[in-house]
Amino acid sequence: MLGNCLEGVRVLDFSHVVAGPVCSMTLADLGADVTKIEPPGGEIGRGIGPPWIEGQSATFMSVNRNKRSLAIDLKTDAGRQALRHMLREADVVVENFRPGIMAGLGLDYPAVRELNPDIVYCAISAFGQSGAASRRPGVDGAVQAVSGLMSILGEADGDPVKVPVPAADMVTGYLAAIAVLGALHKVRKGQGGQYLDVSLYNCTLMLQQVGFASYFAERANPQKTGSAAPYAAPNEAFPTADGWMMVAAYHPHRWSALCRMIERPDLEHDPRFATNEKRVHHRADLHALLADRFRGATTAVWERRMADCDIICAPVRSYQDVVASEEYADSGIAAWIEHPVAGHMAAHGFVLGPSQPAPAKIRPAPLAGQHSLEVLRSFEIPRDEIAYLLACGAVRQEAA
Repeated sequence: MLGNCLEGVRVLDFSHVVAGPVCSMTLADLGADVTKIEPPGGEIGRGIGPPWIEGQSATFMSVNRNKRSLAIDLKTDAGRQALRHMLREADVVVENFRPGIMAGLGLDYPAVRELNPDIVYCAISAFGQSGAASRRPGVDGAVQAVSGLMSILGEADGDPVKVPVPAADMVTGYLAAIAVLGALHKVRKGQGGQYLDVSLYNCTLMLQQVGFASYFAERANPQKTGSAAPYAAPNEAFPTADGWMMVAAYHPHRWSALCRMIERPDLEHDPRFATNEKRVHHRADLHALLADRFRGATTAVWERRMADCDIICAPVRSYQDVVASEEYADSGIAAWIEHPVAGHMAAHGFVLGPSQPAPAKIRPAPLAGQHSLEVLRSFEIPRDEIAYLLACGAVRQEAA
């Protein structure tokens, strides 16, 4: 099972908000022991909302499952000394502060490497650790804009559109986890630790690999095409009698089958639509003709007819419809979490890898400092040092 393939790997997670936490959550889902290092008042992601569940941020809880929390003040000498002890025993560091912050704390890669030459140190930032933009602040929306992603979203004459889920943050977190796994493989081969410079900007460019390939081929800015794929037609959403559906029938045999199914065999031989390239060029005309036909029946009727002809289609669903669907039930992603404050919560589990049920129990996102004493003891911090950390306020222990 993938769920325990990183068993024994210790991760110290200094990250906050989304991108870094997604990286460390992925490592935790793979079995790593992830300790979330946050200030005594909790990291800033805990304040993102609405929505809230019993005062807890739904966003925060969605990207911090399966972790423990150590609430420790890194502005104190005692707090930094305890972290240095832990870093000697750790395998991975994940942080996503603005470049220079960790150096100011004496916890940047050169300092940590002195303590632990085999450390895998993953630094996530908006624009990377070097270059003119490296010190600029950046968040998901700003990176979607500056990376070109927003320029290709929406309808042809519409305003710029952002992917409403934090696409730049999420893809960065997942790609950072992949980079960490590659670096851990090198460590296990005896090749030493590694510093990973992972930026939202680079990762969002990687997300657009196909789009930029088209730009490099033609040196023309992509046009906004709404729901349509710019390289294939028909491959877009069409209105039906009761909603919308996505239809992908651009392969020759599926295009032919579609023309027969909608009782318009003449379209197959129309010079405007004879090849995929021509259909893309005449997309507006084709869309109008097909939309007129599809409005004549419900989405469910078209789904059945297209299934019989091996034509790819799918209803455009709301989240409510998704959660109620057969596909969602069969996916195994649905899970329930018992959170100490938010209570019984619906959530998503980890469903990558071999076909298997989702884990029966997922550890909920921790309260700030919920596991402080447990973590310090697991890293064999001396009892008198733990007592001092608590007494001087450098560490906070939250009762679950």
